[in-house]
Amino acid sequence: MFQRQGPVAYKKDLGNIRQLCAALNHPEHQFKSVHIAGTNGKGSVSHIMASVLQESGYRVGLYTSPHLMDFRERIRVNGVKIPENTITRFVDQHQDLIQRIQPSFFEITVAMAFDHFAEEAVDVAVIETGLGGRLDSTNIIHPELCVITNIGWDHSDMLGATLAKIAAEKAGIIKPGVPVVIGEYGNESFPVFSAYADVQSSTLIRAWESQEQLPNSDLKGPYQTANRRTALVAIRELMHGGWSIPESAIISGFEQVISNTGLMGRWQTIAEHPRIICDTGHNKDGIAYIVQQLRQESFQSLRMVFGQVAGKDPQAVLSMLPTHAEYYFCEPSVPRKLDVTTLMEEAQHHHLKGRAFLSVQAAYEQALADSHADDLIFVGGSTFVVADLLTYLNHTDPVG
Repeated sequence: MFQRQGPVAYKKDLGNIRQLCAALNHPEHQFKSVHIAGTNGKGSVSHIMASVLQESGYRVGLYTSPHLMDFRERIRVNGVKIPENTITRFVDQHQDLIQRIQPSFFEITVAMAFDHFAEEAVDVAVIETGLGGRLDSTNIIHPELCVITNIGWDHSDMLGATLAKIAAEKAGIIKPGVPVVIGEYGNESFPVFSAYADVQSSTLIRAWESQEQLPNSDLKGPYQTANRRTALVAIRELMHGGWSIPESAIISGFEQVISNTGLMGRWQTIAEHPRIICDTGHNKDGIAYIVQQLRQESFQSLRMVFGQVAGKDPQAVLSMLPTHAEYYFCEPSVPRKLDVTTLMEEAQHHHLKGRAFLSVQAAYEQALADSHADDLIFVGGSTFVVADLLTYLNHTDPVG
């Protein structure tokens, strides 16, 4: 599993997923889809679009990754997680197939999602790529629309050492004649997208040029502005392609993303007095958005429960964090965790002061004990830090 092990579980090949879906009678051909890639924001855009389509009366599948507390979060129909017995039945029925092909965790999950969407007769499925695009297991669909949110530095060891190379991997989802919405402009990435769209005879839509007023949303944080704009432009493109999406559904869909789709971990408020916020942003661009938002918050003291996974460049992230905060460095409960002693040593080079804890729970409890009513506790640095917090709190009904 890439989620727990990292690059050793990444397979640069679509052969396995093609074999799986062929044996399943090609479920990927049995529903319409929207395909979404990007370094940051693809999860939020996916959930917004699914919410709007659901409000429009469509039966909507939603495939995303990773999950936070429950594997079933990855596969939903109209916001409802795939049933446990559906998962066990799929694995039981296809045990021989799985043993023969030896697919990865991702490949099995994608095949299961497509099979579930076909079985549930969804009108449309919003499909988020897991990693990259060109060789991502989801890239066997022929969607109604492609969306690429943005390009930033993440997984460069697998996707490429330059932003242009990373963009080329993401651009691999662009299909012949299928329009593609680009969320944000980048000097290195946009020429790549433009060239790929030309080769595929695909209409390219620049979301950042839209001047349309954005609907209000229950997804908070300034970084959601770009995601909301990208989602709205994508919805408009679907409407242009003949999809029936009432204006009222756009308004309600944007306002009820969390309740409609179960999205968690995006500038999510856990409690007030002290205010407790968690966010899954973990790469350089994601942390930049978080730091920007923290500057806009009011508090007496800022306490950061912070951990990371190995294989990243901690220096790039740590150099951006506020030096006036009190840090509670911790280890997420996955094999890929970055040793907290190493993290703390690196943090000291950037004048970040705090203590080390062996678990997210211990760090969070200490931060809570140290806090006054007007303090702010931020929990993040890794998706898995947020997952550990939410699992500990069993916070299944997030506060927007």
